[in-house]
Amino acid sequence: MTRSTHRRWTRAAALALTAGVAVVLTPSVGSAAPESAGDARQAVTETAQQLSALDEQVHEATATAEQQQAAAAAAAGAAAQAQAELDALEPQLRAIAQTGYVGTTRGRLAAFLTSGSVDDLVQQMNTLDQLASHADAVVAEAAAARATVEQAQQQATDAAAAATAAQAALEAQKAELQDELAGYQADFARLSAVDQVRVHNVVSGPDVVAAPAPAPSEAAGVAVQTALAQVGDMYATGGSGPDTFDCSGLTQYAYAAAGVSLPHSSRAQSTLGVAVSRAELQPGDLVFFYSPISHVGMYIGNGQMVHASVTGKPVAVTSVDKGGYVSARRVTG
Repeated sequence: MTRSTHRRWTRAAALALTAGVAVVLTPSVGSAAPESAGDARQAVTETAQQLSALDEQVHEATATAEQQQAAAAAAAGAAAQAQAELDALEPQLRAIAQTGYVGTTRGRLAAFLTSGSVDDLVQQMNTLDQLASHADAVVAEAAAARATVEQAQQQATDAAAAATAAQAALEAQKAELQDELAGYQADFARLSAVDQVRVHNVVSGPDVVAAPAPAPSEAAGVAVQTALAQVGDMYATGGSGPDTFDCSGLTQYAYAAAGVSLPHSSRAQSTLGVAVSRAELQPGDLVFFYSPISHVGMYIGNGQMVHASVTGKPVAVTSVDKGGYVSARRVTG
């Protein structure tokens, strides 16, 4: 997300609000004011919706960083294990080096000269062959172990670099989100109380009195009741409870109470369970918004959902048919 919307508001919205005041004081110049005030409100609304997308990008970057860090740890463990296996062969390699290669011509000549009989010679030759085979096997095993160590160490180095890059990308995403969030909050505060409500109604949907329907399963029922118990808690980017939530943090928290683990990402949640149509929605189903998906709520029945929508707006119950609806998933039986 770029900061174009924020910049447009920063330069234009203050002028719009000033023009709005001028309408009250000097009606003769009021013709352009409502249009300018509307532009200011629209700019803030667009930023709120874009914040949802940027918040989702942070969730995805967080998951990527965690995966890369886990891969780096696994690669480092594999390298350490490979080194330990190579170290375990060192005593045998030292013994082979100290005694000399047992399969040499000199070793066979010594056996011939010291053997007291043909049977004794055959036995010594067999022993020499066995020792030589063992030495060859140890040397070959050590060579393979060393190659494994080198490969594992390279993989560990690459994984560590990828983890560092992923963490840097995550921090950059977080910084951008915080920057845009601060701009949005300042811009939102400049709107009139009426326009603030309008923005929230567009982004979140108008609040309604909750009228949940019976859930189809115990897990879905627990999730719905847990989500509804959070109504009034404030939205916070990255929030996953118990007192603040973002959209996927709320659904994750609610389903955790029912023993169902969900990722902290609306897009990741949209790949779970089975798809259901709008007409098939049941309490507990997850409903998703925007393309690409960047918002999730929980259906509670009777055309309603509970969701955490945008900074400055508490968790609330609204119509599931607010703008941007794209799909739904059922994550319980």
